[in-house]
Amino acid sequence: MLELAVPGAETLKLEHLVLDYNGTLARDGQLLAGVAERLQRLADRLALHVVTADTHGSVARQIADLPCALAIIPPADQALAKQRYLHQLGAGRCAAFGNGRNDALLLRDAALGIALLQQEGLAMAALREADLVCHCCCDALDLLLIPGRLAATLRC
Repeated sequence: MLELAVPGAETLKLEHLVLDYNGTLARDGQLLAGVAERLQRLADRLALHVVTADTHGSVARQIADLPCALAIIPPADQALAKQRYLHQLGAGRCAAFGNGRNDALLLRDAALGIALLQQEGLAMAALREADLVCHCCCDALDLLLIPGRLAATLRC
């Protein structure tokens, strides 16, 4: 569990991290540099979940050695499938990362929603629903690894 006291706001008690894959952890289906190492380190604090439509058909191979649960969702109603997955875990105990329009509900409903603006872009719907935005997935993962940075950003 990752407990984060945010000055002027409710303490976050996170147990899960729900991650989009393409555009968030990967570009063109390939895991981004530095992500695997950070996920390995975070696995001691949070249960990790990758929820994706697997556009490039590479996610299982790319995360095979990582301590992540994998959920491949069907092409139809992706936003609702991601939202349902989050709620099955208990949205109030989850952080979520995403960049696509189909991540907006995920980011909105998570206790902490982080949108990523990387090489594949950031959908406006996801931006509107996020608690904060990072320009690099590694930076976002570092916020969870070094939570004092996150508290400084989210303080009221």
